[in-house]
Amino acid sequence: MKKNLRSIISISTIIVIFSSCSVNQAKIDNSLKKYFDSAKADGCFSMVNNQTGAVTVYNMKLDTQRFLPASTFKIVNSLIGLETGRITDEKMMIKWDGIKRWNENWNKDLTMEEAFKVSAVNYYQEVARRIGRDTMKHWVDTLHYGNMNISGAIDSFWLNNTLKISPDEQLGLVKKLYFDKLPFQKRTQQIVRDVMLQENNTQYKLSYKTGWGFDEQDAIGWIVGWIEENRHVYFFVTLVKSPDKNIDMISVRMKILKSILTQYGFFKGEM
Repeated sequence: MKKNLRSIISISTIIVIFSSCSVNQAKIDNSLKKYFDSAKADGCFSMVNNQTGAVTVYNMKLDTQRFLPASTFKIVNSLIGLETGRITDEKMMIKWDGIKRWNENWNKDLTMEEAFKVSAVNYYQEVARRIGRDTMKHWVDTLHYGNMNISGAIDSFWLNNTLKISPDEQLGLVKKLYFDKLPFQKRTQQIVRDVMLQENNTQYKLSYKTGWGFDEQDAIGWIVGWIEENRHVYFFVTLVKSPDKNIDMISVRMKILKSILTQYGFFKGEM
């Protein structure tokens, strides 16, 4: 395995990052409110600086409230699929079922890697069906993922407000994934980390999974992941919540995230 950032972070720092984020010790940054206000949306943001263990939060109330994970559950669906052999590797293709869906990127044969990048719901619904309820429940419980409720249809429990998870819990999941601390083989976790990498240049690496769904009242948008810059890693979760069901969530959530990261000095290779 190539030497990378993960291998040069000190053990003592890693120990810090796996401690539960203490909401009592978090720095509250209300200056981030303007980015959500500009989108006419509510939401929250949290970040952990792995080097120092410092936690920054905007809107603590939402940070500890649970919402449907939507397509951020593809992180776990991928992990379980790979671990159980239902997904052989990132190149495993599932044939398109011929049903036309709103996103043209989904209407074709897709590999796991392609399906993850374009967030193809149909691909991962088939993966969930192949995993099966008992196996899925075992792993969701093992991970203590949110409220651990996967009742209802096996191919939609992460979309229909059955399964719910908080931003704080999402943050804990991706931290453990980054450092191979989830109860899966290292190969499994490495493949998922690899497909989460979305931007990679000389100044930074940005890895994440997005999600978009609807709770009982609002549109819910997620971006969950980490940014690596200057040999440091920072984990983050962005949640956007809007009563406007027609909100352009794809662009809004990304604009908010990148505005916040820019305010904090990222994207220059100096953090």
